Amino acid sequence: MALNPSETDSLDSARPADIASTVAQALAEDIGDGDRNAALVSAEATAEAQITARDTVIIAGCPWVDAVFAQLDETIVLDWHVADGQRVKTDQPICTLSGPTRALLSGERTALNFLQLLSGVASSTREYVDRLAKTGTRIVDTRKTLPGLRSAQKYAVVCGGGANHRFGQFDAFLLKENHIAALGSIAAAVTNARRKEPGLFLQVEVENLDELDQALEASVDGVLLDNFPSHVLARAVNKAKAHRQRFRQDLLIEASGDINMANLREIADTGVDRISIGGLTKHIRAANLSFRLYP
Repeated sequence: MALNPSETDSLDSARPADIASTVAQALAEDIGDGDRNAALVSAEATAEAQITARDTVIIAGCPWVDAVFAQLDETIVLDWHVADGQRVKTDQPICTLSGPTRALLSGERTALNFLQLLSGVASSTREYVDRLAKTGTRIVDTRKTLPGLRSAQKYAVVCGGGANHRFGQFDAFLLKENHIAALGSIAAAVTNARRKEPGLFLQVEVENLDELDQALEASVDGVLLDNFPSHVLARAVNKAKAHRQRFRQDLLIEASGDINMANLREIADTGVDRISIGGLTKHIRAANLSFRLYP
């Protein structure tokens, strides 16, 4: 099944344009009008530092670390030993930095915050992706992200081998229960959407087989089968695939809702094209990394 127009699964296309502004905001909230601790060190002092893995993780966030130190002092040199998307083992060096000690100290926490958070997202995503190896079902994220860090977290999902769902409420339609309730019916919601944005990818969330029938009859581009019990989900997928074959329609079939490692494979075995998991970016366990300074 082809990706929909708003879906991304390559690092180049997932790399955000707002890295510099996101980093600037993070530095401002941490340093404010000056780093009192770093100011205790001589302005002429230089040092080396090393970022090291304290656990096995998938790395994500190198461009944010680069931006942190570039904004603090352009003379700092970063030597990356790994790249985003790579797996590193416990005690493996990730990056060596050298330059003015003050800037290294000032950037330590902000750089680690980005790298630990995003590597945590990438590592969790990789666990789900590996679980679905050879099934043909894709793992995608949702809009359940930390405010202000959506582009960064979605990039981390791609580093982990997943793909991005739509970015926001502007690049694709996903008509959910409240939209349908506000507009009166699935048919009315789809008709209204097609009239206003005829070229935009249109997906409808359904919660039972009757709603699925309504969505298929409305000729949507995709269906999101939400919280279906696995035996009902299998029937829904068969129905959607039969519709796809009968009308030669490129219909996307997605499952979501209370999906975890325990039931992931069972959901994938129903034949869905992709599974969306909000926990990739909502339930985050930051990666365990260390930053050590060597004057």
